[in-house]
Amino acid sequence: MPQVLTTNAIILCAHQTPAQKNPPIAPLWSINGGNVLVEGDTGTFPTCPSIFPCGGYQLRSMGLNATQIAAKKVILVTDFNLTLSGLPMTMIETHPVFDNTTPVPIPDGQPAPPLPPEMTDLVKPVVSSSVTSLAFNKTSMTPSSVTVTFTLTSAHPLRWILTQIDEPENRTSDRTNVQPPGMTVSPSGGVWNVSPLSINLTMTAAFMATLLPLDHRFFLTGVTKRGLSSFAEVVLTVAV
Repeated sequence: MPQVLTTNAIILCAHQTPAQKNPPIAPLWSINGGNVLVEGDTGTFPTCPSIFPCGGYQLRSMGLNATQIAAKKVILVTDFNLTLSGLPMTMIETHPVFDNTTPVPIPDGQPAPPLPPEMTDLVKPVVSSSVTSLAFNKTSMTPSSVTVTFTLTSAHPLRWILTQIDEPENRTSDRTNVQPPGMTVSPSGGVWNVSPLSINLTMTAAFMATLLPLDHRFFLTGVTKRGLSSFAEVVLTVAV
């Protein structure tokens, strides 16, 4: 049996707040009294303490397993999923399993093929940043620019995501592929095929001057081929 996710699981937002799960859309298979969750199942984080709350989630499969319920892919414990705010979730399951995850159906009577190395790697990636906080003054227009270097390390890397959360505007933006004038991400695009990988985020005074006063948060999330993730956060404080 693959490492499927059930309603017994603990689902946490990026701020370690537990989810309130909505009723499953295909409650046809249960393990230890918990219904197996499928692609499209949802939930909320009603007590998330963030100024810009994580809100909720809608589960998506990475396609690492062929098992389906009512024509919907089951969700694995390790499937990478985001909150509605664009930040990674943590999913913890308690039922014992023998992991024979495979992306294609297994013929009747045949054993599951051996797992490739990237599927047996249950080590989270390491993501770090050169600084954790930055400051910009709109009156003096200083500093003229700031640069942050994110470093990602994993034996089996897959992709990365850069998310900007503006607390004054209560807004989230994906900066992985496209950046506004005055912001540069190098390399951009989210491809992670070498390890370690360094990603530079540069913001000019002209860009930072467009931001409202208070905190603006930048999250760089790295994801492995198995779906495990980690992130680094940098806070830019804008003052007048």
